Amino acid sequence: MTLLSTFLAFFPALVLLAAGASVYWLCVAPSIFSVLAIAFSLYGLPLLTHYLHGYFYPIAEGISYLRGDNYSPWWGSHQIQSIYIAFPALETLLRLIPGVFSVWLRLWGAQIGRDIYWTSQLEIADRSLIIVGDRVIFGYQVTLVSHIIKPKKSDLMLYVKKIEIGNDVFLGARSQLGAGAQVKDGTFLPILTHVYPNQEAT
Repeated sequence: MTLLSTFLAFFPALVLLAAGASVYWLCVAPSIFSVLAIAFSLYGLPLLTHYLHGYFYPIAEGISYLRGDNYSPWWGSHQIQSIYIAFPALETLLRLIPGVFSVWLRLWGAQIGRDIYWTSQLEIADRSLIIVGDRVIFGYQVTLVSHIIKPKKSDLMLYVKKIEIGNDVFLGARSQLGAGAQVKDGTFLPILTHVYPNQEAT
């Protein structure tokens, strides 16, 4: 693991520390600035860090390895986003306001269409690695994971590929889409559907 990998492993703790300090500031000196500091700690800091990280270390689709001397851009990106996986309520709040969550994902680099319904409970592991068309409905606890990690000899093989969802798609409750999954236009996925890596659902 490289020095940058080790540093970014502590990034979620840094976000919590910044948010805690902002809450303390709000308690001792309430103001609009202390409120904005909380919002920036929880939303602005990860987003800005991810943008800068992606500029210098863009994620490449395909196969790579996590151990060794080479830095994995996916690893860094995942650590920056992991605060929202650990505390899903942070993004649940955004999904309560129509259109806000779509804008949020676009800021992370996702390609998101119009008129998307995001259910309140949803997990997206790799925000920059999804493509969603227009008029898509996400059911309860749908999961999108654009990466696979597999032990291989003494190393860990990583496979990364974007998930693509077409127009007018309905994703049934607890459906799961893996890396490289494609859901074609007009597809209806029943409840508990698994679209495996690089599989096409029509």
